[in-house]
Amino acid sequence: MKVDVLVAEIGSTTTVVNAFHNVESGDPVFYGQGQAPTSVLEGDVRVGLNSAIEDLKKQKGLTELTYKEMLATSSAAGGLKMTVHGLVFDMTARAAKEAALGAGAIIHYVTAGKLRETDLKKIEDIKPNLILLAGGVDYGERETALYNAEQLSKIPYKAPVIYAGNIENVEEIKLIFNDRKLYIVDNVYPKIDELKVEPARKVIQEAFEEHIIHAPGMEHIRDLVTGHIVPTPGAVMECTKLLYEKLGNVITLDVGGATTDLHSVTEDSEEISKILISPEPKAKRTVEGDLGVYVNRLKVIESIGEENIREEFEKEGFDFDEALRNYIPIPDTKEEIALAERLTLEAVLRATERHGGRIRYVYGPSGRTTLAEGKDLTQVKYIVGTGGALVHLPKSRRIMESITSLNETGLLLTPSKNAQILIDNDYIMASLGVLSLRYKEAASKLLEKSLNIKF
Repeated sequence: MKVDVLVAEIGSTTTVVNAFHNVESGDPVFYGQGQAPTSVLEGDVRVGLNSAIEDLKKQKGLTELTYKEMLATSSAAGGLKMTVHGLVFDMTARAAKEAALGAGAIIHYVTAGKLRETDLKKIEDIKPNLILLAGGVDYGERETALYNAEQLSKIPYKAPVIYAGNIENVEEIKLIFNDRKLYIVDNVYPKIDELKVEPARKVIQEAFEEHIIHAPGMEHIRDLVTGHIVPTPGAVMECTKLLYEKLGNVITLDVGGATTDLHSVTEDSEEISKILISPEPKAKRTVEGDLGVYVNRLKVIESIGEENIREEFEKEGFDFDEALRNYIPIPDTKEEIALAERLTLEAVLRATERHGGRIRYVYGPSGRTTLAEGKDLTQVKYIVGTGGALVHLPKSRRIMESITSLNETGLLLTPSKNAQILIDNDYIMASLGVLSLRYKEAASKLLEKSLNIKF
């Protein structure tokens, strides 16, 4: 059997391959999926990739499986580690952070203002794959970004640098970083109250593709992968952008064992845009590192309150202690499934609260003023669920519907009850995100099938 495209999702623990056929026809097919333990730590990613292909062959009863192209997403080898440095945290530092997160990066450190010796030490200890340097609107303040560039150039660890700051500094920045890889992109904050993050996001993903092939265990990835290699969260964002093109304002919830990611591609309502304190990116991603439903299950239980969850379990006739003691990544018993669903509900609620904006009331001499801060999700038409928990748990739809009641207080800018719930039934959104970079129409049609909706 020969398929058109294999997409490998190389995770920190598991490698999944998704096979797609007829991608250049009007009726592309999701052929099947195989998985195996990731082998990056063994020193060669090809072992896990080949084992996942063997698993797919076994499921399909094949003795041979070949492909025309292989694409990949990856969160292995530590993912895309970045540090971000700007001028004012609420302006350029935040804009740079939005660009990095939207591209699928893991932000390990953010600074605002001039770098100190302690900052430089932390950066050196982190050993980021990329450093994003911003600062100053175009033709505005110049000194901080140039000072930070000089300081960063002294660190022995020569990570590639992306400069996305004041355009007036470009020539000096080139001179300062003449001994390392440097990417120059448009300013992420070119004017007051204007964000421009997409050019930086695009370059971050390109830089990731260059870097990942040199990471330990990943050196041979190009022996198999013939096309794009994208950070897995960045691929989910690409898929969410495709959904926006087809459906309008949308959010994607991706609940995993270690984190919960929320991707939104939305326009502000006219009412909220008039009172918004500072601009938000159209495409935004947040990562909640304390809301994983397996690795971080104890933190999620703490968020709920152990006594509260015990009481809930007693009412349902379940043994909380037994469920927690036997809890595994893929729950099996009724108690384990009940626990996974309760943890997923908490992760979804808290992640949406943190991602969505808020209404604030400020009192002054002229009376009360109404302001808005953060991302406006009130215009969201579709709530999409992906990740193992939201794809496989029986109550996933009900869990996702719960976020539409968050804004009943009137203080949160979260989706209304009119939003439609969609599930990534084939669990292929990350693969379709990278597939869309080359075969957009095929990715769109395959997404329709997985979500069970007609665009």
